[in-house]
Parts: sequence; C-alpha cells; structure tokens
Amino acid sequence: MVMHPVVRQEVLRDDHIERLRTACTLLGDIPCRTYAYLTENEALELGAVKAGLAELLSQSDVVTLHAPLLAETREMIGTGELALMKDGATLINTARGGLVDQGALTLELANGRLFALLDTTLPEDLPADSPLFELDNVVLTPHIAGAQGREGERLADLVADELERFRRGDPLRHAVRIEHLPRLA
Repeated sequence: MVMHPVVRQEVLRDDHIERLRTACTLLGDIPCRTYAYLTENEALELGAVKAGLAELLSQSDVVTLHAPLLAETREMIGTGELALMKDGATLINTARGGLVDQGALTLELANGRLFALLDTTLPEDLPADSPLFELDNVVLTPHIAGAQGREGERLADLVADELERFRRGDPLRHAVRIEHLPRLA
C-alpha cells in the first residue's frame, strides 16, 4: 500500500475554528486549506490557507464538509463541483446530506472515480435499493458520528451549567451570538 500525504479541507462554521486549529497542529507539515467564514488572517493564525471552493476541490485529496444546511449551502457540492475533484479523491460528509447533490455523487461513485465516507445522506435513511450500499468505494455510517451513549445526560448537564452561570451573572461558555444565527446548523 502506498501512502500519499493528503491535504485536509474543511467547510467550517465559527464554532469549528478551534477544532481546525487543533487539526492543523496535528497535521504538522501537511498543508491545510479552508473554505470558510474566516478572514485571511484568521486562516493564517490557524496554519491554514483560505481558498475558494473551486481551488479547494481541485487541489484536495480529501474534502470534509462541516457546514450547516442553509439556502446558500444546499447542494453546494453538485455535478460541477464533483467534476473538479481529483480522480481518486475522497469526500467526507458528516454535516448534512443536503449539502451534496446525492444523484450527482452517486453517479461519480458508481463510475469509481471518487471515494466517499458518508455519515449523512439525503434522504437520511437511504432506500434499501440505493446503489450506495453496494459500492466498494463508499463507507456509510448511521448519522451518529459523535454518539458516545450519554448525549442526553451531557446536554442536560451543559444546559444546567449554563443556567447556573446566567443566574450568577457569569459569562456564558456557549453563548450564541445573534449575528451567527444565519450560519448555524
């Protein structure tokens, strides 16, 4: 097996910036590019280079999506975008199925040009006869990538902690700023 260095690519929301910083640090000398809600300086601080979507897709070995499903992100990866991807590139979608034109992706995968790891699809529950189940270049997972078994309890603890901070007048650790609402999942 020959291993090639990969360029990690991210489509991010503001709350993923710290994760990107960690990922870029862990990747060391492997170049990072971002197509995100970041300024050039913010990208540089993360050790990444801000790129346009076409540039990112055409230069990446691995593209991983982490965007909310909004009007402007719906099917942001369609026939044209998939055609830009390198032969043998991998698309990872752990965000929302609607970010990708499922029909166009299925065609690219069926011809064997791309690989995909899909934690989410559209529809979320694929029909039993979906060709994606039969393709060797596709890994499908049930949309539970972050599940560890205690999500409900952890969420309740987080809400209780935030309410206690609010009651005491302390700054909230997970405040949602109104200007970010249009970009949140």
